[in-house]
Amino acid sequence: MEDSYPKYTFTWLGGLVLFAGLFAGTMVTSVFNVFWMFVFKENLQYRDWFFMLANASGFLAAIAFFDFFIVRRTTGRKLNFNFSLTDVSTWLLIFPMMAGMMFIAEFITSQIPTTGPFFGKYYEFFTRLMENLTDDPAVMVITAVICAPIFEEIIFRGIIQKGMINAGVRPWKSIAIASVIFGLVHGNPWQFVGAVLLGAVLGTVYYKTKSLLLPMLLHGFNNLCSTLLMTYTQKESFAVAFHIPDWAVLAAGMVLFSLSYYLFTKKYEAAC
Repeated sequence: MEDSYPKYTFTWLGGLVLFAGLFAGTMVTSVFNVFWMFVFKENLQYRDWFFMLANASGFLAAIAFFDFFIVRRTTGRKLNFNFSLTDVSTWLLIFPMMAGMMFIAEFITSQIPTTGPFFGKYYEFFTRLMENLTDDPAVMVITAVICAPIFEEIIFRGIIQKGMINAGVRPWKSIAIASVIFGLVHGNPWQFVGAVLLGAVLGTVYYKTKSLLLPMLLHGFNNLCSTLLMTYTQKESFAVAFHIPDWAVLAAGMVLFSLSYYLFTKKYEAAC
């Protein structure tokens, strides 16, 4: 079945093309905003729908650039992915595995300082930035739970990870590199840890099942949980939401992740 998809590779050139597409998409929305301010005297940066549009345009342009300038020129085919649903037993393993890693990531992230001469100012800036993104729950759900998982999984798992594996990089190294890049683009140490750990789960699921739909759904599940926690507890923490100590979250995460990961890898141990 994998033979029906283009065998593109990801190299430093592909990285430059992705960056160029991201820059081009961002510039288009910026120019549109300048035009709108000139004609209608309104800054669209304060409109929730524009936040969603600007977020999507950069990702879409990056994917389109990679498709036209790398995939079609090297393979003669358009960018395409496997979005199969797989079987129910796989779903019953990957969602608990993802939840377990979310618990583990929360505990590790909570150990990173949020006070002090460096971390304190950085954390305050990051907190204000997140608070100013949007106050509309609908826009936040569409952006974080639907759009981000689709676009980010296409780029980080579908293009970067799969492209490196196609180029001959060992699978575990491709998963690790894609996860670290995924963490770095979040731009702060608190989200970096979670993004790397969760990216490793997403990458493993994609490599084993060959379906990009599954990491998209898992990514959306993670972002939905984060959105609900921020909305109802004002803090992205399961420990706060359930009124339990951090160590209990870690213990639950380790048990849930270890058991689910073992059963999942046993199920797909022959996957390549």
